[in-house]
Amino acid sequence: MRRLLFLVAAAAMAMTATAKNPKVESSADEVVVLWNNDSAPHSNGDTKPEKIVTSGKGYKISHTTETVLYIFKAKKSTRTGHSLVILPGGGYSVVSLSFGMAEWLRDNGITSVVVKYRLPNGVKEAPLEDAAAAIEYMRKNAKRFGIDPQKIGVSGSSAGGHLAAWSSVVLQGEQKPNFAVLLYPVISGQIWSPKAQWSTFDELLGHLRTPAQMDAHSVDLLVNPQTPPTMLLLSDDDDVVPTVNSTIYYKALKYHGVKSSMHIYPSGGHGWRGRESFEYRQQWLEATKEWILSF
Repeated sequence: MRRLLFLVAAAAMAMTATAKNPKVESSADEVVVLWNNDSAPHSNGDTKPEKIVTSGKGYKISHTTETVLYIFKAKKSTRTGHSLVILPGGGYSVVSLSFGMAEWLRDNGITSVVVKYRLPNGVKEAPLEDAAAAIEYMRKNAKRFGIDPQKIGVSGSSAGGHLAAWSSVVLQGEQKPNFAVLLYPVISGQIWSPKAQWSTFDELLGHLRTPAQMDAHSVDLLVNPQTPPTMLLLSDDDDVVPTVNSTIYYKALKYHGVKSSMHIYPSGGHGWRGRESFEYRQQWLEATKEWILSF
């Protein structure tokens, strides 16, 4: 009897463990593993097992050491030739994976890829080289996907918005995006506010980060005339990432003569990219499509 109770308890524990670490499921047409810490140029040094937790219709993934592309291919009959590389947010402490935006774009003729990137774990090179590799992969496979290699953009939300903006200003050649779509992005480490996203920079640069390192990764300071055209979308009542992040980036873009657009919705807070209940969901999706198709 004791053994039976032990087995029942063990089975329950196993079920609980599985529930805490489910398999990522998506409607992606292709799933590609790009590389891991052993094969990438830099390892993020994380040796803990990857942890996946379901969150609404998505997943929060920590301790990522493998870079995975979830590719949503537009149908040949509807595809526009455009493509978007989507970098999820999560404060550089988790990857908040969701696929609603990619599915919508696919249904509207735009091929997209959601990137499960390696978190920095204090190694800042890791997420940037994953974003670069994802863009380069889509460009090198443009013919197979039926996309124009000069119509590949990058998008990111929150900390993923920082990564997308960072990719826009520093990447070159086959890795440089042609345009960007930033949703309520973290931009600057120079914002002095109770809600400044210093924790995001702690995750990226480490807790002993210096002011010089903060400046070097405050992407508004890195904008230049070669920065690709950029659209920003955010809510006025965002209580997680101060809206000034977007406004100072927009100001920097305009200063350098970069084509840009900004949409500020009156409500919605933070983190609405995967939220179907967001009041302005259709508006921001249509605005995104219009922006993408302008290239």
